[in-house]
Amino acid sequence: MAKIVKKKKVGFVCQSCGHVLPKWSGMCPACNEWNSIVEEIVSTKPRVFSPVGAAPANSITGAEKPIRLSNVDTGDVIRFDVGIGELNGVLGGGLVRGSVVLVGGDPGVGKTTLLMQTLSNLSEKGVGVLYITGEESAAQLKMRGERLGINEEKFLVLFSTNLEEILDAVRGTLPKVVVIDSIQTTSTDLVESTPGSVSQLRAVAHELTSLAKQDGIAIILVGHITKDGSIAGPKLLEHLVDTVLYFEGGAEYPYRILKAHKNRFGPTDEVGVFEMGESGLTEVIDPTGFFLSERLESEPGSAVTATLEGTRTLLVEIQSLVVASPLAVPRRTSMGIDYNRVNIIAAIIEKKGGIELSHHDIFVNVAGGIKVNEPALDAALAASMISSYLDIPIPGDLILFGEVGLSGEVRGVSQGDKRVAEAKKLGFNRAVVPKRNADEPAMPKGIEVIGVKNIIGLISSLFGEGRGGKK
Repeated sequence: MAKIVKKKKVGFVCQSCGHVLPKWSGMCPACNEWNSIVEEIVSTKPRVFSPVGAAPANSITGAEKPIRLSNVDTGDVIRFDVGIGELNGVLGGGLVRGSVVLVGGDPGVGKTTLLMQTLSNLSEKGVGVLYITGEESAAQLKMRGERLGINEEKFLVLFSTNLEEILDAVRGTLPKVVVIDSIQTTSTDLVESTPGSVSQLRAVAHELTSLAKQDGIAIILVGHITKDGSIAGPKLLEHLVDTVLYFEGGAEYPYRILKAHKNRFGPTDEVGVFEMGESGLTEVIDPTGFFLSERLESEPGSAVTATLEGTRTLLVEIQSLVVASPLAVPRRTSMGIDYNRVNIIAAIIEKKGGIELSHHDIFVNVAGGIKVNEPALDAALAASMISSYLDIPIPGDLILFGEVGLSGEVRGVSQGDKRVAEAKKLGFNRAVVPKRNADEPAMPKGIEVIGVKNIIGLISSLFGEGRGGKK
């Protein structure tokens, strides 16, 4: 008979990446995070020792024998229509039965609102749903449901943070879709660690993933966000699930963007745009019109660029304010654009464009609160800063895009024809683009396309010859 020996191992685990160390350290050697090492019980699973000559305790059963890939039955992928077109698109056509989806986002961005509306739509179609929360009280969830107009008779809720209680409730009610809000508050009795620790997250995620695959239940996990914008906990959490969604947007702005960073059942280049209102989230069918609706075309410092969000082309307004600084070290402030990128473009303008900005405060903003990270915004960023400095407005019927290199060259970007086509559709008559993109044969007709090679060409095309070099 096999002898069971309980093994209890204590280690020091990084709460950021899950790296295990033999002793405490101020900084994690794997991810370089400070003060993230916590003492935990890293293994409580009994080890089974078999007598000599006996079969191994974990021998492969008949169901676990390797089979040929050609003999695998893929079956049909069953998807649930969640009743929200933007969410369906990001998921690749709907919520897949038996999948595990991880949704992350800043506090207050609307994760709970989106998921409650999703479950409400599913319950109206006869799909069994269960919402499990360990963060909000029953009264809070009740008030939110009344505000969203949810049919409370078909909406099952459970207030629990214990995994064993959650598993019992799921097996007792047999829902098709389950939401757990949040996985960081859920813990299991099998692990002697605090909720939210690496050991707890690992154990809970494994159990829930197994439940989803074995019983064909779609499980949506809500994850907390760290200060750097990533989902809290080890990367193992993102590796285990089938889909990772990020819900972005500041609580002070009405818009929200949903992006897929991983999707085993669909593309990752789709985005969903929502607007937060008193009655919940509504889909934004025309996001470009939403972001440009309040633009003042005759104001210096305003430039419109075409940026790609997944498969969508969005036209957004870049605003700059450049003023003489009374300080020894001028201020640089940016919202929606990387701060370092603003400093780099300012240095390129001064060095290669001959426009002195080193004694000026520079404030940059992307109107509407959207965050833009792709290099294609460089040309519009440079143009808006120069426009504000010269106090000359950029024509309202013109858009710009292109990457600006450190040598002052304007580099081509991907899908230039698609960006220009979107601008033409929205009534823009001119586009200042990199020379490489302007020479593309697929460039749309009926809109004037001006190709520029460098920052001097960009300044000349917008403000006339001789503007560079002003002191």
